Amino acid sequence: MDATPEPIAAANPRLKGEVVFLFAFDIAYEMHREPVREVLGQPVVQFSLDAGRRSPKHLLFHQPAVVQMPVQERPGPGGKVRVRTSIKLLSIGAISISVRVPFEVDRLEDLVAFHDLHLGDAPLQDEVRRLAEDIRKSLAPHIARPIEELANEEAYTVFCLHSPVLTDAGAPLRAEAWLENHRRAIAALLTQESGTRLSRQEILESTSRSLSYYEDDLLVVDWDAALLVDQPSDFAETIHILELANLQLAELEAYDRLLDAVLERSYRDLGENPLRRRADVLRELRELRIDMARFNDELSNLSKFFGDWHLARVYEAVALRFHLADWHRAVDEKLATMGELHQLLKSDQGNRWMMILEVTIVLLFIIDLAILFLGARH
Repeated sequence: MDATPEPIAAANPRLKGEVVFLFAFDIAYEMHREPVREVLGQPVVQFSLDAGRRSPKHLLFHQPAVVQMPVQERPGPGGKVRVRTSIKLLSIGAISISVRVPFEVDRLEDLVAFHDLHLGDAPLQDEVRRLAEDIRKSLAPHIARPIEELANEEAYTVFCLHSPVLTDAGAPLRAEAWLENHRRAIAALLTQESGTRLSRQEILESTSRSLSYYEDDLLVVDWDAALLVDQPSDFAETIHILELANLQLAELEAYDRLLDAVLERSYRDLGENPLRRRADVLRELRELRIDMARFNDELSNLSKFFGDWHLARVYEAVALRFHLADWHRAVDEKLATMGELHQLLKSDQGNRWMMILEVTIVLLFIIDLAILFLGARH
């Protein structure tokens, strides 16, 4: 009698998706109002977003200009991959470069290699920085007060998995249940650490900011990276929100550095030669206060997409992770210090003018008396 054949074990389903690398750069004070038609030989189009979830008919959100670069075939961790690069131009003088790299892996742990990605000999970060320099040169006629040298980019990585996620047997699984079953591996991926070494406290902290709308979608937001499980057609809207928050962080950091430099220079100039420098310092502080008021307006406009409540929740979650409120508070405190210095200088300037007027009046009075006295003698 033939033996009963052994059942064949189901193979673990492979994870498919793409890694989206977001890089934000501050390149200038602002962009001119006239539209940019072309960047690096590629046409500039207006960004559009089709909300994949129920939302108001007239969804309001920031629509930057977008440049799609030609698709390139590059060597990746698992072989040749088709890399897509896009550029977003914002009126506040910032650009965001996103690089999309597809993947197909057996385990979440295999995605850790994408954190420090090399598409050939050079790190992806170096390639993107060179691209940002080329963009800045291409945009030179369209930007006001460009920065002298690019600061370090604000980078963020989004691991996008195609939904639905599957069990080992290949059956669809609720995204939230999948999160509970793979929380340690997800935390290790987001923190770029070994899952076996992470404490339970760190695992819970790294995966605590999670959001879900449908049964098969999930977003886990951490400081340096995020995990997105969704239909590929719905990746764009969530990535757009993460990209805007990353840009806000880059701009807040840039203006924080600017305020530090202005305050330090003001204290130094006043200490070295207060009489000669006072007017220059007062003028610089006044101009910067106007610039910062305009900057706050422009920065607030980036997050005007709250007609979609789920995207608003996404923004709130990533804003908490990025500590945007703390950055705003730090900038506001330095602005308050700058305002106090401005008021002190104005008050001191007013007092000096009053003293000059009083001395002038006294001199005129003395001259008048001298004229009367000389006239009386004659």
